Amino acid sequence: MLSVSVTQVKAIRRFTVRTVLPEPIRPLARLASNLRWSWHRPTRELFAGLNPRVWEESEQDPVGFLGMVSREEFQRLATDRSVVERVRAAEEDLDRYLEEPRWYQGLGPEAPASIAYFSPEFGITEVLPQYSGGLGILAGDHLKAASDLGVPLVGVGLLYQAGYFKQSLSRDAWQQETYPVLDPDGLPLTLLREPSPDGNGKPLQITLPLPNGRRLLAHIWRADVGRVPLLLLDSNVPGNDDAARSITDRLYGGGGDHRLQQELLLGMGGVKALRAFQQLTGCPAPEVFHTNEGHAGFLGIERIQELMSGDQALTFDEALAAGRASTVFTTHTPVPAGIDRFEISQISHFFQAGLAPAVPVDRILELGRENYADGNPAVFNMAVMGLRLAQRANGVAKLHGEVSRGMFSALWPGFDPSEVPITSVTNGVHVPTWVDSRIAKLARDQFGSEAEANGRWDLAYNVSDADVWALRREMRSALVDDVRKRLRAAWKKRGAADAELGWTDNVLDPDVLTIGFARRVPTYKRLTLMLREPERLKALLLHKEHPIQLVIAGKSHPADDAGKKMIQDLVRFTDDPEVRHRIAFLPNYDIAMARTLFPGCDVWLNNPLRPLEACGTSGMKAALNGSLNLSVLDGWWDEMYDGENGWAIPTANNGASPEERDDIEAAALYELLETQVAPRFYGSTVSEAAGAAGPSTSAAEKVPTHWVSMIKHTLSHLGPAVSAERMLRDYVNILYRPAAEAGRRAIANSYSQARSLASWSGKVRSNWSQVHVEHVDSVGVSEDPQIGDTLQVNAYVALNSLTPDDVCVEVAYGRAEESDTLADITLMELQVKEDLGNGRHLFSGSLVIDRSGSFGYTVRVLPRHEALASKAELGLIVNA
Repeated sequence: MLSVSVTQVKAIRRFTVRTVLPEPIRPLARLASNLRWSWHRPTRELFAGLNPRVWEESEQDPVGFLGMVSREEFQRLATDRSVVERVRAAEEDLDRYLEEPRWYQGLGPEAPASIAYFSPEFGITEVLPQYSGGLGILAGDHLKAASDLGVPLVGVGLLYQAGYFKQSLSRDAWQQETYPVLDPDGLPLTLLREPSPDGNGKPLQITLPLPNGRRLLAHIWRADVGRVPLLLLDSNVPGNDDAARSITDRLYGGGGDHRLQQELLLGMGGVKALRAFQQLTGCPAPEVFHTNEGHAGFLGIERIQELMSGDQALTFDEALAAGRASTVFTTHTPVPAGIDRFEISQISHFFQAGLAPAVPVDRILELGRENYADGNPAVFNMAVMGLRLAQRANGVAKLHGEVSRGMFSALWPGFDPSEVPITSVTNGVHVPTWVDSRIAKLARDQFGSEAEANGRWDLAYNVSDADVWALRREMRSALVDDVRKRLRAAWKKRGAADAELGWTDNVLDPDVLTIGFARRVPTYKRLTLMLREPERLKALLLHKEHPIQLVIAGKSHPADDAGKKMIQDLVRFTDDPEVRHRIAFLPNYDIAMARTLFPGCDVWLNNPLRPLEACGTSGMKAALNGSLNLSVLDGWWDEMYDGENGWAIPTANNGASPEERDDIEAAALYELLETQVAPRFYGSTVSEAAGAAGPSTSAAEKVPTHWVSMIKHTLSHLGPAVSAERMLRDYVNILYRPAAEAGRRAIANSYSQARSLASWSGKVRSNWSQVHVEHVDSVGVSEDPQIGDTLQVNAYVALNSLTPDDVCVEVAYGRAEESDTLADITLMELQVKEDLGNGRHLFSGSLVIDRSGSFGYTVRVLPRHEALASKAELGLIVNA
């Protein structure tokens, strides 16, 4: 007989066989398949208690856990009354969670019945690795918070065969990427199938035509995120050719046609998947469509296709008006380089294949064309299309909203950037996912489960300083243990032998000030700013009285060699035997690592180039756990820093060169660490007896009271502000409800308002060049005007073919600067007073001069229609 080493035999196909559970504990399968377990502590504790060893071996993955426990052990568990009772109680708790009315159900019938949320990535749990960074984590937190609040969201995304890459380092510290292929059957997913008596009908399938007579088929997988279904489209299906099968191979893995086809599948295929899901489940049709970044923008084209080819047979302009009314677009990037752009010819090539046969291809191209000042008309811009297809748009922090209004202002020529119709909803993070279980337990033990459930962050002030300090040390110690384990594993992957790695047992110190820095590694986030003066950083790490230690993690995009070089430079510094016990870089940053990293750090560092950080939610997750932020005033920190929740790194003035700017801001960072952050952590202390409850039960312990007061202030003030529940409420009230109401009005009475708006918009656009302000005069101002004087403004306006009902005529007044630019502007509408004939009209109104100093005013004309969400919506304005 031939003897063959098992390492030489490889499977040609691999799949996961799911366990059939005994009836008394069968609900375990349901509990494992609903991703609520990823943030619901009691469900995780239930699985862990069944077999702690296997639970850890499964990496705390319930689906994997069920596949690793033997049939004999399940039979034994099924006869254990206490186990059966715990399983029954957990299922009843899940049923209550899924069915009971929550916050959203109190809003009444006018709230949207369903909201579709499209995103290219979703970061829900490390078990479902369909995320790369902040955009995906934000999308996952959006779904979780929607579930907790009862918001009827349906998520739509893609199922990537390899997710994002796994990161390791070579011996010379260069980033290495690997792409392990995922088996959907081993994930908490269910394949949607056509109805059949035995429940094993054919998989539901959507189809998109491709050029050259090809087609793209996709199956639909469903993940349950609490109450929220998440639909993920998968092109790796029989019937596709090899190229089509690979379209969903990996997240952000390809460029050109590959990336475009992913986005066509996400947007257009996503709408088709929603319709199939509606038909299968009977769930209500979405009343709002939320496009999370431009990647999903083609959903608007599919909706136009539906309306143009449906029973109503709307024209393109009518369908555009109807779809825009109920669409929300969120931009997440403050830099043009972060936007997907394709050649116009590329877009034309794909749509000429019949992707949307009812929609004129030239109208599709105009939606994304950069046909504005400083744009490139040969380029199709996904964010521009997203904005043109959505009546409501937002950035993800107040500063980012301001930056976005400036960035996209060319789409609204003639308007001040402050009037560009892009608002902001500041991101938040899902508290149950990111707050450490020790903090939750402390709140539960000291104040009861109701206080924990209701987010009583203000109760942090009622915890003794000693208990807070002891808890922080406990979480820091857990991080130290995790870093040692991960660092040892990382070095072994770099080729080190066990005999070389004894030093990793002493990396970091649970009593040393610990600073964290973890995020994606594009150049603008400046991973290596801390290395600007290596000797100064080394002195901070090795300081005798108040040393610091750093834990750093992050992935660079596989095609970003500049980001990889930053990682290499940093890792080479951390490899220095003199400092390697005080600074560590951890490869393969993911949700599992983050759950220990955020709570274990005393300070969270963020030093991007301002204002290039859209929001930056990592610092929010740290704040939830009592970490203090040390950050450039960018993203969320720009609006929430108050002087007692951390430190602001000063930024160089705009006139500095990039080199000078980095020098100045690195010096400011070192100065803060040397003179404020580290001394305060180790500095003025008092003895405080520990309370009887909580983690600290010894006698007197030295506690840095000022530091602890900043922790309590951070928890009580930032806790509610950075919560994803706050974010979701903002989305519902600021964007979803108005979009649903506008959408209902647009489609009522056989789309009469959409038809009216389309007809009116066409008339206004074709005649707008004839509108002008002929003359403006004022009455009532003396030669020596004073505050309180009344000024009557008369504007003679030529409307020609338009009527006064088609326009709004305003006077804008305020402080006149030397350049005659107006500042601190107030707007007042003028009323039509007289028809002067031949399309000319007199508009008039009176204003009270309410300020001293240089005063000025002007008059402007804008289109007006009841269906417009803002005066700037059409991008048309005439200034006097």
